[in-house]
Amino acid sequence: MRRLILFRHAKAEPSEPGMQDRARSLVDRGRKDAAKIGAYMKSHALVPDRVVISPAARTQETWKFTAAAFRPAPGATSADQLYDATPHAIFALIKDAPAAAHTLMVVGHNPGLHEVALMLIASGDIDARERLREKLPTAGLVIIDFAFDDWSKLHPQSGRLERFVSPKSLETGTN
Repeated sequence: MRRLILFRHAKAEPSEPGMQDRARSLVDRGRKDAAKIGAYMKSHALVPDRVVISPAARTQETWKFTAAAFRPAPGATSADQLYDATPHAIFALIKDAPAAAHTLMVVGHNPGLHEVALMLIASGDIDARERLREKLPTAGLVIIDFAFDDWSKLHPQSGRLERFVSPKSLETGTN
């Protein structure tokens, strides 16, 4: 069995004229939301073996505030192909994950992250799937389980949505 954790970066500052998109940082709410998701992951034993992060400042910061919940924090690597990635680029990155990564976490951006989640999920809780179909919000966490034992076997509609949470759903109890 393999588990994929897709995590959209937390709330970032808006783009300003002349500002490089990659340089956008998290706002205070984003830092708090990332920490909240990290605490949730830790309390539910959702610990990734491997973490791959977009090189953008907001994704790097999201992981920094999330990882603070873990002792020790799982190791993470940056992957340039995650910045502004198509769902097919994200899919390829997941499919190439090493066999030793039983739980792979990808920290990235919409729309690619949302689209790859929808591409991969074939079953799971209907209400959670409907909420996810509507939107993958900032700091949204999607956990997808796969019945195979090797990432190279990944194909569309091969996963089961195990859970979908966001800071808002944690506050309202709709996860």
